[in-house]
Amino acid sequence: MFRKIDHVEIIPGDMDRSLDFYVGVLGFSVKIRKKVEMPPMEEIVYLELNETVLELITVTDPAPAGDAEWQVGYRMIALEVEDMDRAIAYLKEKGIEVTWGPVALGPSKRAEIRDPDGLPIELRQW
Repeated sequence: MFRKIDHVEIIPGDMDRSLDFYVGVLGFSVKIRKKVEMPPMEEIVYLELNETVLELITVTDPAPAGDAEWQVGYRMIALEVEDMDRAIAYLKEKGIEVTWGPVALGPSKRAEIRDPDGLPIELRQW
């Protein structure tokens, strides 16, 4: 019946800054970018990384992200990396700070970074 997660929606504070991060740093590609006339939505951009899709939505006057780290709701997205050490070195070259880890968790390594709006992103090496 249910096959997979189709996409994850993100409302960025600044679309161009988020595109610089997700496309320029993390390697997503723009699949679709279009203006929409469905207030408060103004623009939708679908980004793709292998089979993972993010939908960035520009809205009029978005509220800031919540400050409570452990609140009810979605906590973060996770990206699988081939080599944690190489990924962290690359991110540091791009000015992206690792906010937690890396730590070894049995057969995997885990670290966290944040996008330009402070949304958490887990990095996982299996």
